[in-house]
Amino acid sequence: MTIQDLKNNSLILFEVVSGSKSFGLDTPTSDTDIKGVFYLPKDQFYGLEYIPQISNETNDEVYYEIGRFVELLLKNNPNILEILATPQDCILYKHPIMEQLRLEDFLSKLCKDTFAGYAVTQIKKARGLKKKIVNPMEKERKSLLDFCYILQGHNAIELKQWFKLNNYLQENCGLVNIPHSKGMYALFYVASNSLKYKGIIKNENSNEVSLSSIPKGEKELAYLFCNQEAYSSYCKDYKEYWDWIEKRNEERFNTNQQHGKNYDSKNMMHTIRLLQSAHQIIIEGKLDIKVKNREELLSIKAGVMDYDALLEKAENLIACIEHEYLSSTLPDFPNKQEAELLLIEIRKELYDI
Repeated sequence: MTIQDLKNNSLILFEVVSGSKSFGLDTPTSDTDIKGVFYLPKDQFYGLEYIPQISNETNDEVYYEIGRFVELLLKNNPNILEILATPQDCILYKHPIMEQLRLEDFLSKLCKDTFAGYAVTQIKKARGLKKKIVNPMEKERKSLLDFCYILQGHNAIELKQWFKLNNYLQENCGLVNIPHSKGMYALFYVASNSLKYKGIIKNENSNEVSLSSIPKGEKELAYLFCNQEAYSSYCKDYKEYWDWIEKRNEERFNTNQQHGKNYDSKNMMHTIRLLQSAHQIIIEGKLDIKVKNREELLSIKAGVMDYDALLEKAENLIACIEHEYLSSTLPDFPNKQEAELLLIEIRKELYDI
Protein backbone atom coordinates (compact mmCIF):
# COMPACT_ATOMS: atom_id res chain seq x y z
CA MET A 1 0.00 0.00 0.00
CA THR A 2 1.25 3.47 -0.90
CA ILE A 3 0.43 7.00 0.21
CA GLN A 4 -1.47 7.47 -3.05
CA ASP A 5 -3.56 4.39 -2.22
CA LEU A 6 -4.47 6.02 1.10
CA LYS A 7 -5.62 9.14 -0.71
CA ASN A 8 -7.46 7.29 -3.47
CA ASN A 9 -9.43 5.29 -0.90
CA SER A 10 -10.09 8.22 1.49
CA LEU A 11 -8.23 6.52 4.34
CA ILE A 12 -6.39 9.61 5.61
CA LEU A 13 -7.58 11.01 8.92
CA PHE A 14 -5.00 13.72 9.50
CA GLU A 15 -2.44 15.38 7.25
CA VAL A 16 -0.06 18.18 8.21
CA VAL A 17 2.98 20.10 7.09
CA SER A 18 5.64 19.23 9.65
CA GLY A 19 9.26 20.00 10.38
CA SER A 20 10.79 23.45 9.98
CA LYS A 21 7.64 24.96 8.41
CA SER A 22 5.43 23.95 11.32
CA PHE A 23 8.07 25.17 13.80
CA GLY A 24 8.31 28.55 12.05
CA LEU A 25 11.97 27.89 11.27
CA ASP A 26 11.74 27.45 7.50
CA THR A 27 13.97 29.32 5.09
CA PRO A 28 13.80 29.57 1.27
CA THR A 29 15.77 26.33 0.93
CA SER A 30 13.70 24.30 3.43
CA ASP A 31 12.05 21.07 2.30
CA THR A 32 8.36 20.43 2.85
CA ASP A 33 7.80 17.46 5.15
CA ILE A 34 4.35 15.90 5.35
CA LYS A 35 3.11 13.73 8.22
CA GLY A 36 -0.25 12.11 8.71
CA VAL A 37 -2.54 9.53 10.24
CA PHE A 38 -4.57 6.90 8.39
CA TYR A 39 -6.73 3.85 9.03
CA LEU A 40 -6.72 0.55 7.20
CA PRO A 41 -9.67 -0.93 5.31
CA LYS A 42 -11.69 -3.11 7.68
CA ASP A 43 -10.73 -6.46 6.08
CA GLN A 44 -7.05 -5.58 6.09
CA PHE A 45 -7.11 -4.42 9.71
CA TYR A 46 -8.74 -7.65 10.89
CA GLY A 47 -6.60 -9.80 8.57
CA LEU A 48 -2.91 -10.64 8.53
CA GLU A 49 -1.62 -7.57 6.70
CA TYR A 50 -1.62 -4.88 9.37
CA ILE A 51 0.51 -1.93 8.25
CA PRO A 52 1.66 0.41 11.04
CA GLN A 53 3.37 3.04 8.88
CA ILE A 54 3.65 4.14 5.25
CA SER A 55 6.23 6.52 3.82
CA ASN A 56 7.58 7.67 0.47
CA GLU A 57 11.05 6.82 -0.84
CA THR A 58 12.73 9.91 0.63
CA ASN A 59 10.94 9.49 3.97
CA ASP A 60 9.83 13.13 3.99
CA GLU A 61 6.20 11.97 3.85
CA VAL A 62 5.25 9.59 6.66
CA TYR A 63 1.78 8.39 7.69
CA TYR A 64 0.96 6.38 10.82
CA GLU A 65 -1.94 3.97 11.25
CA ILE A 66 -4.29 5.32 13.94
CA GLY A 67 -3.42 2.53 16.40
CA ARG A 68 0.30 3.05 15.95
CA PHE A 69 -0.22 6.80 16.31
CA VAL A 70 -1.98 6.39 19.67
CA GLU A 71 0.66 3.90 20.82
CA LEU A 72 3.42 6.47 20.15
CA LEU A 73 1.40 9.24 21.78
CA LEU A 74 1.27 7.12 24.93
CA LYS A 75 5.06 6.86 24.79
CA ASN A 76 5.27 10.67 24.51
CA ASN A 77 7.28 10.34 21.31
CA PRO A 78 8.37 13.94 20.46
CA ASN A 79 7.73 13.63 16.71
CA ILE A 80 4.23 12.24 17.26
CA LEU A 81 3.25 14.80 19.90
CA GLU A 82 4.46 17.53 17.55
CA ILE A 83 2.17 16.18 14.80
CA LEU A 84 -0.83 16.40 17.15
CA ALA A 85 0.33 19.90 18.21
CA THR A 86 0.58 21.16 14.62
CA PRO A 87 -0.61 24.80 14.35
CA GLN A 88 -3.83 25.40 12.39
CA ASP A 89 -2.08 27.03 9.44
CA CYS A 90 -0.07 23.84 8.81
CA ILE A 91 -3.01 21.41 8.91
CA LEU A 92 -3.88 20.23 5.40
CA TYR A 93 -6.75 17.94 6.39
CA LYS A 94 -8.37 16.86 9.63
CA HIS A 95 -11.16 14.28 9.86
CA PRO A 96 -13.71 15.22 12.57
CA ILE A 97 -12.92 11.97 14.39
CA MET A 98 -9.43 13.30 15.15
CA GLU A 99 -10.96 15.92 17.47
CA GLN A 100 -11.25 13.12 20.01
CA LEU A 101 -7.45 12.89 20.30
CA ARG A 102 -6.58 15.84 22.50
CA LEU A 103 -2.95 16.78 23.10
CA GLU A 104 -3.53 17.58 26.77
CA ASP A 105 -4.68 14.00 27.41
CA PHE A 106 -1.26 12.65 26.44
CA LEU A 107 1.25 15.13 27.87
CA SER A 108 2.97 13.74 30.95
CA LYS A 109 6.17 13.87 32.95
CA LEU A 110 7.47 11.20 30.59
CA CYS A 111 8.23 14.08 28.20
CA LYS A 112 11.22 14.96 30.36
CA ASP A 113 12.89 11.76 29.29
CA THR A 114 11.65 11.56 25.70
CA PHE A 115 12.29 15.17 24.66
CA ALA A 116 15.48 15.65 26.68
CA GLY A 117 16.69 12.16 25.74
CA TYR A 118 16.19 12.93 22.06
CA ALA A 119 18.01 16.23 22.56
CA VAL A 120 20.98 14.39 24.07
CA THR A 121 20.99 12.18 20.97
CA GLN A 122 21.23 15.32 18.84
CA ILE A 123 24.20 16.51 20.92
CA LYS A 124 25.92 13.19 20.29
CA LYS A 125 25.27 13.59 16.56
CA ALA A 126 26.74 17.08 16.62
CA ARG A 127 29.80 15.80 18.45
CA GLY A 128 30.11 12.94 15.96
CA LEU A 129 30.09 15.35 13.03
CA LYS A 130 32.66 17.53 14.75
CA LYS A 131 34.91 14.50 15.03
CA LYS A 132 34.45 13.73 11.33
CA ILE A 133 35.15 17.31 10.23
CA VAL A 134 38.23 17.75 12.42
CA ASN A 135 39.60 14.25 11.77
CA PRO A 136 39.00 13.33 8.13
CA MET A 137 40.04 9.82 7.11
CA GLU A 138 42.22 9.03 4.12
CA LYS A 139 40.41 7.29 1.28
CA GLU A 140 43.10 4.62 1.02
CA ARG A 141 42.08 1.99 3.52
CA LYS A 142 44.69 0.69 5.94
CA SER A 143 45.34 -3.04 6.20
CA LEU A 144 45.95 -5.23 9.23
CA LEU A 145 49.68 -4.86 8.57
CA ASP A 146 49.42 -1.21 9.68
CA PHE A 147 48.47 -2.46 13.14
CA CYS A 148 51.36 -4.91 13.52
CA TYR A 149 54.61 -4.19 15.36
CA ILE A 150 57.95 -5.93 15.82
CA LEU A 151 59.32 -6.05 19.37
CA GLN A 152 62.88 -4.77 19.71
CA GLY A 153 64.15 -4.90 23.27
CA HIS A 154 62.04 -2.51 25.34
CA ASN A 155 60.61 -0.87 22.24
CA ALA A 156 58.47 -1.71 19.20
CA ILE A 157 58.79 -0.73 15.56
CA GLU A 158 56.02 -0.61 12.96
CA LEU A 159 56.01 -3.78 10.90
CA LYS A 160 56.02 -1.94 7.57
CA GLN A 161 59.00 0.14 8.66
CA TRP A 162 60.79 -3.04 9.76
CA PHE A 163 60.13 -4.58 6.35
CA LYS A 164 61.55 -1.51 4.64
CA LEU A 165 64.68 -1.40 6.80
CA ASN A 166 65.44 -5.07 6.22
CA ASN A 167 64.09 -5.45 2.70
CA TYR A 168 61.67 -8.17 3.83
CA LEU A 169 58.41 -9.26 2.16
CA GLN A 170 55.30 -10.05 4.17
CA GLU A 171 54.45 -13.07 1.99
CA ASN A 172 57.76 -14.72 2.97
CA CYS A 173 56.85 -14.61 6.66
CA GLY A 174 55.38 -17.35 8.78
CA LEU A 175 53.61 -16.81 12.11
CA VAL A 176 53.10 -19.12 15.06
CA ASN A 177 50.90 -18.43 18.10
CA ILE A 178 52.60 -17.82 21.44
CA PRO A 179 50.53 -19.51 24.20
CA HIS A 180 48.88 -17.27 26.83
CA SER A 181 49.97 -14.12 24.93
CA LYS A 182 47.05 -12.55 23.08
CA GLY A 183 48.13 -10.90 19.85
CA MET A 184 51.72 -12.13 20.13
CA TYR A 185 53.35 -14.30 17.48
CA ALA A 186 56.76 -15.75 16.71
CA LEU A 187 57.79 -14.64 13.23
CA PHE A 188 59.80 -16.84 10.88
CA TYR A 189 61.20 -15.77 7.54
CA VAL A 190 62.43 -17.58 4.45
CA ALA A 191 63.89 -15.83 1.42
CA SER A 192 64.31 -18.95 -0.75
CA ASN A 193 61.75 -21.14 -2.46
CA SER A 194 62.73 -24.20 -0.46
CA LEU A 195 60.08 -23.41 2.18
CA LYS A 196 56.68 -21.82 1.66
CA TYR A 197 55.00 -19.86 4.45
CA LYS A 198 51.50 -18.35 4.33
CA GLY A 199 52.60 -14.76 4.90
CA ILE A 200 51.26 -12.50 7.62
CA ILE A 201 47.94 -11.81 5.84
CA LYS A 202 46.31 -13.42 2.82
CA ASN A 203 45.42 -10.09 1.17
CA GLU A 204 44.93 -6.41 1.93
CA ASN A 205 41.35 -6.99 3.15
CA SER A 206 42.21 -9.77 5.62
CA ASN A 207 40.74 -9.29 9.10
CA GLU A 208 43.13 -11.69 10.82
CA VAL A 209 46.72 -12.87 10.50
CA SER A 210 47.62 -16.17 8.83
CA LEU A 211 49.34 -18.94 10.73
CA SER A 212 51.92 -21.22 9.10
CA SER A 213 53.27 -24.69 9.76
CA ILE A 214 56.94 -24.24 10.68
CA PRO A 215 59.41 -27.12 10.16
CA LYS A 216 61.02 -28.39 13.34
CA GLY A 217 64.33 -26.76 14.14
CA GLU A 218 63.59 -23.45 12.40
CA LYS A 219 64.61 -20.37 14.42
CA GLU A 220 62.25 -17.42 14.85
CA LEU A 221 63.50 -14.15 13.41
CA ALA A 222 61.45 -11.80 15.60
CA TYR A 223 58.35 -11.43 17.74
CA LEU A 224 55.28 -9.70 16.30
CA PHE A 225 52.37 -8.02 18.08
CA CYS A 226 49.08 -7.55 16.19
CA ASN A 227 46.66 -4.98 17.65
CA GLN A 228 43.47 -6.64 16.39
CA GLU A 229 41.17 -4.48 18.51
CA ALA A 230 42.63 -1.24 17.16
CA TYR A 231 42.24 -2.54 13.61
CA SER A 232 38.58 -3.50 14.20
CA SER A 233 37.89 -0.05 15.65
CA TYR A 234 39.58 1.59 12.65
CA CYS A 235 37.49 -0.47 10.19
CA LYS A 236 34.29 0.61 11.95
CA ASP A 237 35.32 4.28 11.91
CA TYR A 238 36.44 4.03 8.28
CA LYS A 239 33.10 2.61 7.13
CA GLU A 240 31.12 5.11 9.19
CA TYR A 241 33.15 8.04 7.85
CA TRP A 242 32.93 7.14 4.16
CA ASP A 243 29.26 6.18 4.44
CA TRP A 244 28.73 9.65 5.88
CA ILE A 245 30.69 11.23 3.03
CA GLU A 246 28.52 9.39 0.51
CA LYS A 247 25.18 10.19 2.12
CA ARG A 248 25.75 13.59 3.70
CA ASN A 249 23.60 16.56 2.77
CA GLU A 250 26.05 18.76 0.88
CA GLU A 251 24.17 22.01 1.53
CA ARG A 252 24.06 21.29 5.25
CA PHE A 253 27.71 20.21 5.25
CA ASN A 254 28.76 23.38 3.41
CA THR A 255 26.89 25.49 5.97
CA ASN A 256 28.81 23.77 8.76
CA GLN A 257 32.06 24.32 6.87
CA GLN A 258 31.31 27.99 6.30
CA HIS A 259 30.60 28.83 9.91
CA GLY A 260 33.83 27.03 10.80
CA LYS A 261 32.71 25.94 14.29
CA ASN A 262 33.21 22.24 13.49
CA TYR A 263 29.81 20.98 14.65
CA ASP A 264 26.44 20.23 13.07
CA SER A 265 24.65 23.49 13.77
CA LYS A 266 21.26 22.21 12.59
CA ASN A 267 21.39 19.35 15.10
CA MET A 268 22.28 21.82 17.83
CA MET A 269 19.40 24.10 16.85
CA HIS A 270 16.98 21.19 17.24
CA THR A 271 18.63 20.24 20.52
CA ILE A 272 17.83 23.65 22.01
CA ARG A 273 14.34 23.66 20.46
CA LEU A 274 13.53 20.24 21.92
CA LEU A 275 14.77 21.22 25.36
CA GLN A 276 12.74 24.43 25.25
CA SER A 277 9.66 22.36 24.28
CA ALA A 278 10.29 19.98 27.19
CA HIS A 279 10.63 23.00 29.51
CA GLN A 280 7.27 24.36 28.36
CA ILE A 281 5.54 20.99 28.75
CA ILE A 282 6.84 20.42 32.28
CA ILE A 283 6.06 23.97 33.49
CA GLU A 284 2.90 24.89 31.56
CA GLY A 285 1.44 21.50 30.69
CA LYS A 286 1.13 22.41 27.01
CA LEU A 287 3.11 22.26 23.78
CA ASP A 288 3.26 25.10 21.25
CA ILE A 289 5.57 23.98 18.48
CA LYS A 290 5.56 27.31 16.62
CA VAL A 291 8.67 28.86 18.16
CA LYS A 292 8.73 32.35 19.63
CA ASN A 293 12.50 32.71 19.31
CA ARG A 294 12.94 32.12 15.57
CA GLU A 295 15.91 34.49 15.21
CA GLU A 296 17.81 32.95 18.11
CA LEU A 297 17.33 29.41 16.79
CA LEU A 298 18.23 30.36 13.22
CA SER A 299 21.37 32.05 14.49
CA ILE A 300 22.32 28.75 16.16
CA LYS A 301 21.67 26.97 12.86
CA ALA A 302 23.93 29.51 11.14
CA GLY A 303 26.74 28.66 13.56
CA VAL A 304 26.88 32.01 15.35
CA MET A 305 27.41 30.45 18.78
CA ASP A 306 30.47 28.45 19.84
CA TYR A 307 29.94 24.76 20.50
CA ASP A 308 30.91 24.97 24.18
CA ALA A 309 28.47 27.84 24.72
CA LEU A 310 25.69 25.80 23.14
CA LEU A 311 26.50 22.82 25.35
CA GLU A 312 26.35 25.08 28.41
CA LYS A 313 22.98 26.44 27.25
CA ALA A 314 21.68 22.89 26.76
CA GLU A 315 22.97 21.79 30.17
CA ASN A 316 21.28 24.78 31.84
CA LEU A 317 17.97 23.90 30.17
CA ILE A 318 18.30 20.28 31.29
CA ALA A 319 18.97 21.43 34.86
CA CYS A 320 15.87 23.67 34.78
CA ILE A 321 13.75 20.82 33.44
CA GLU A 322 15.00 18.49 36.17
CA HIS A 323 14.21 21.11 38.83
CA GLU A 324 10.71 21.96 37.55
CA TYR A 325 9.94 18.27 37.05
CA LEU A 326 9.79 17.77 40.83
CA SER A 327 6.86 20.20 41.23
CA SER A 328 5.12 19.58 37.90
CA THR A 329 1.39 18.83 38.10
CA LEU A 330 1.49 16.62 35.02
CA PRO A 331 0.69 12.92 35.48
CA ASP A 332 3.65 10.57 35.52
CA PHE A 333 2.34 8.81 32.41
CA PRO A 334 -0.57 9.22 30.01
CA ASN A 335 -3.69 7.24 30.92
CA LYS A 336 -3.27 4.10 28.81
CA GLN A 337 -6.66 2.62 29.71
CA GLU A 338 -8.57 5.72 28.64
CA ALA A 339 -6.55 6.01 25.44
CA GLU A 340 -7.24 2.38 24.59
CA LEU A 341 -10.97 2.77 25.16
CA LEU A 342 -10.96 5.89 22.99
CA LEU A 343 -9.11 4.05 20.22
CA ILE A 344 -11.69 1.25 20.33
CA GLU A 345 -14.52 3.78 19.99
CA ILE A 346 -12.72 5.49 17.07
CA ARG A 347 -12.31 2.16 15.32
CA LYS A 348 -15.98 1.26 15.89
CA GLU A 349 -17.01 4.55 14.34
CA LEU A 350 -14.65 4.16 11.38
CA TYR A 351 -15.73 0.59 10.68
CA ASP A 352 -19.40 1.35 11.46
CA ILE A 353 -19.63 -1.48 13.98
